[in-house]
Amino acid sequence: MKYKGTREAASVALQELAGQDERVVFVSSDSLKAMRAVAFAEQYPDRYIECGIAEQGSVDVAAGLAACGAMPFVATYAGFLTMRACEQMRTFVAYPQLNVKFIGINAGLIGGEREGVTHQFYEDLAILSAIPHFTIFTPADAQQTYEAVKAASQIDGPVYIRAGSGREPDIYPEGTPFSMDGFTVLRSSGNDILLLANGFILNRVLDAGTMLAKQGIGVTVADVNILYQREPEKLLALLQKFNTIVTVEDHNVNGGLGSYICGLTAEYHPAHVYRFGLNNTFGESGAAKELADYYGFSAEGLAEYAKSKL
Repeated sequence: MKYKGTREAASVALQELAGQDERVVFVSSDSLKAMRAVAFAEQYPDRYIECGIAEQGSVDVAAGLAACGAMPFVATYAGFLTMRACEQMRTFVAYPQLNVKFIGINAGLIGGEREGVTHQFYEDLAILSAIPHFTIFTPADAQQTYEAVKAASQIDGPVYIRAGSGREPDIYPEGTPFSMDGFTVLRSSGNDILLLANGFILNRVLDAGTMLAKQGIGVTVADVNILYQREPEKLLALLQKFNTIVTVEDHNVNGGLGSYICGLTAEYHPAHVYRFGLNNTFGESGAAKELADYYGFSAEGLAEYAKSKL
């Protein structure tokens, strides 16, 4: 089925999981409507816990539930989780390796475009990448977010799923599983440049790859949907085919996808890696397309950037 963005897709998956597994609980930080999860609360009122605007308390509640055998999902704005409740996620969930899942919405510049810097979150991946035991999912569209929630339920331990605001373009055909390899090659015309991206900027990167291919440049575009994977051997096999790698992410250039790839290449396959993202700047309010273009994420801009690195 088609979903109206990643928030709805996550909530549909969560509701289906609740019907299959009585351990599933939705813990809300006054985020029921933001998560499009009213139907969950109506169907499973005993498994919907409303904590109000208290993200730190929500994580503590979830930790207590998980310690008693439940599988709580805490879902609210990405930054309010990873910044306001960072200590709780670290000390009371990750340290004891409790089975708590987190869904962070409005992630990235594009995810919170209308509300500006207070609701644009491009530090979340960097924060969690520094905390042991977290599995980090960065699904590319609504369909993949649905699959990511299902996949997270199969992992024993804390998982963070990065979601958007509801206007994410479709990338994957319906029913495509969430790749536990940690990446998917979406397009390939050669090995001159490897374009790596994740999340809701991926459609622009695909368009940039098409432009480069039309210029006779051999370009491969891949979606990296798991960051800081514990067993990245398959991704390493892909990286080792290229000497020029460009990462593109709707996130700070530090601590996210670019840092992940730089670490892998530095340790296993020295290559030229160029990171494109938000660099020492905050975002502004505005329409998603205009904001993305303004910060250099136009397909034309990305193609020109990648070509200049050959």
